[in-house]
Amino acid sequence: MHLKRQEVPKNWPVYRKGTRFVVRPSSDIARGIPLLILMRDMMGIAQNRKEVKRAIHMRNVLVNSRPAMDDKGSVLLFDVITIVPEKKSYRLTLTEGGKMDVQEIKDSEAGSKVSKIRDKKILKGKKIQLNLEDGNNFLSEIKCDTNDSVVVNLKDRKVEKCIPLAEKAKALVFAGKHAGKSGVIKKIDLDKGMIELDIGSDKGIISVLIKQMMVTE
Repeated sequence: MHLKRQEVPKNWPVYRKGTRFVVRPSSDIARGIPLLILMRDMMGIAQNRKEVKRAIHMRNVLVNSRPAMDDKGSVLLFDVITIVPEKKSYRLTLTEGGKMDVQEIKDSEAGSKVSKIRDKKILKGKKIQLNLEDGNNFLSEIKCDTNDSVVVNLKDRKVEKCIPLAEKAKALVFAGKHAGKSGVIKKIDLDKGMIELDIGSDKGIISVLIKQMMVTE
C-alpha cells in the first residue's frame, strides 16, 4: 500500500508535486523514512526502486550494522546506513529547519548511535530494562533515568554510556515547531516538563517540551 504524496510527513524532504503516491514505510511513519526514499531521493545512490531492492538482496546495505531486509523499512533519527561496496557510512539527521537529512560520517562513528530513554522497567531479578525512543529495548546496569540518552554500541547491541538530561548538556529538538534546532540546555523545569535551550548568541533561548528533545552530548 502506498502513501499519497500530499500526506507525507512534513519532515520528509520530498516534493509535494510529482507522482501521486510514494512508498509507505512498513513502520514508524511519524518518526522514520523508508529506506527506498532515503537511498533514491535523498542520497542519490540509486536511480529507481529496482536498484535499491537489488542492493538489499545482495546485502550491500546495512542499517545499524545489520543487513537491510526491506526497501520500505523505516530509517530513524541517528540511524547509521552503510553502503558496503563503497565502504561509506551515513547518519540520518535533521536540518535546522526540521527536515530529515543524511550526513556522511567517519568509520569510527558508524559503530554507535544516540537514542533517548522513553521509559524504563524493573524486571524479575531487579534487572533494568531501558525502552528507547527508537523502539529498541536493552537490559543495562548503567545508571540512567527517563529522558536521559544513551550511546548504543551497534555491533555488540549494548548500552555503552548514559548522557544525562542536565544543564550545560547539548541537545537536539526532534519534534514540534522548533524541530531541527540544537543548542545547550540552560534550565530544566521537570514539573512543567520544559527546558530552556540556548540555540546561539544571535538566536536567543527557546522553550521546548522535554518530550520533544533529546540530549546528544
